[in-house]
Formats: sequence, structure tokens, C-alpha cells
Amino acid sequence: MAQEDSIARLARQIDATQMAERLLVDADVVTKLRRRGACDLHRLCAEFVASVNGRLSKPLLELSPPAYSGEEFRESGPNLMQISSQGRQMQIVFEATPQLASTEKFLTPYTLEGEVRTYNQRMLEHLDIRSRMIFFCVENGNAAWRFFDWRTRTTGALAVETLAGLIGPLF
Repeated sequence: MAQEDSIARLARQIDATQMAERLLVDADVVTKLRRRGACDLHRLCAEFVASVNGRLSKPLLELSPPAYSGEEFRESGPNLMQISSQGRQMQIVFEATPQLASTEKFLTPYTLEGEVRTYNQRMLEHLDIRSRMIFFCVENGNAAWRFFDWRTRTTGALAVETLAGLIGPLF
């Protein structure tokens, strides 16, 4: 039974790699896709901040940078976005994959990879920073952000509700 699971997993990985190689062979297309992914991520964060602040008596969440364009995306090195409120932090760090696309850390081909980290001062004192891996995946001609929780092995679309669930325990 375990052998069948490992064979099935290998077959899925090979299929995903072949799909990535077929879809993502043009560096210019991948660069545009990565910039779009960075903008999509910022838009999601801005939507989350606006939704929360719109329901508060006084807006408390701040997004940094407050505005973002595709030209601000750094192709080499990490990119950072941050949502903060009174010592509570959500950092979103992401970067381009070394190759045009990868399936090294996630079975669905992705062009950007990163992490969402949440913490407050009390957590920092105990070296307790919570994190979720994120990937900008390309599948069936569509591209979207997905998360992966390595502790529970759950995955799903990165959405406003996901961000709310991550930052909520800090309050």
C-alpha cells in the first residue's frame, strides 16, 4: 500500500513538472505572470485591510506598502508586504523561483514562493512565529495564490478569510 502511494505521488509530481515545463517556457511571459502575482497579492492584502478597517470604529490595520505596481516587483531577492496594528504583525515575504517554474516544494507548478508570518511581542519573547507557505501557482491556464500549512498539511486558495484566520489569534 505504501509503495502504491509513493508511486502515485511520483506520477503526480512528474505530470506537474511536465505541465510547468510546457506552460512556462518563455521568460518574458513568466516575468509578466510574476508581476501580476505580486499585484494580486497586494490587492488581496488591501482588500483584507479595507474590509476589517471598514467595520472598525477607528481604522487600526495598516498595509505597507500602501500602494503597489508590477514595476515594484523585485525579480531577484525577497519582496515584502506587511499588515500591522499596534505591535501585531503579518509579514508576507515572497520571491521568484530560481527556475521559471518549480514543483520542488508544492506539487502544483508555481512561479513565486513565500511565506506569511504572524506574531506579536509576546510571541517574539517566546520565539513563537506562526507561518504558512504561499505559492503563486499556474494550473490549467490559470494562476492564483495558494497556501500550504506544513503542520496540518492543509492547502487552499489564499483569500481574505485565510488572512483573517492568520492574524485573528494575535488580538
